[in-house]
Amino acid sequence: MSMTHEQDGGAAEALPDSGSNGAAASPPPKITFADTGTDISDFGIADLPGLIAIWALAAIVFLQFFTRYVLNDSLAWTEEIARYMLIVVGFFGGISVTRKGTHIFLEFFYRYLSPKAGKWLAVAMELLSTLFFGYLAYLAVLLAQKTRTKMASVEIPKSLLYWSVCAALAIMAVYSALWLIRKIRQQPEEVLRELEEHSLHDAIDR
Repeated sequence: MSMTHEQDGGAAEALPDSGSNGAAASPPPKITFADTGTDISDFGIADLPGLIAIWALAAIVFLQFFTRYVLNDSLAWTEEIARYMLIVVGFFGGISVTRKGTHIFLEFFYRYLSPKAGKWLAVAMELLSTLFFGYLAYLAVLLAQKTRTKMASVEIPKSLLYWSVCAALAIMAVYSALWLIRKIRQQPEEVLRELEEHSLHDAIDR
């Protein structure tokens, strides 16, 4: 048994029926969506400022959208504060990433070095990160001390933003120092195993 489908000019094309003896059409692939839930077991007190900052940014952006496009009378301060809050979210979020040791890094060299050489390369990179965060925190202190102006739309000292960035950088320097001490004390195999867990790709066989 077959079905016909008329096209332009009355031409007909025979289509096989699913009940015929011929090869039946294969069923569509089954797609299963697994809801694994949200894991907040590694959430710490140090992550709280970043969480508060991102929710504050979301509230400010929503208020800006609502007043501009719904009320047709936007609040002048929302745009400026939203820009500053985005900076705060970036640096406060960096605290969480540094605490967990999950900053993006180039994993190419670790895969082709011996475990001992890989460990000391990781130690050197952690030392460099500690010094980098510490130096940026020092520069942020100097910038905050020299800033005397206030924000354009609200009477808030602009130095408050720089002090917030300074605090975030100082905390990141502390966590980097803790990671540095930990990697020095660990065995080379343990250091590389942690790096493989935090890498973006599966580890290859050595």
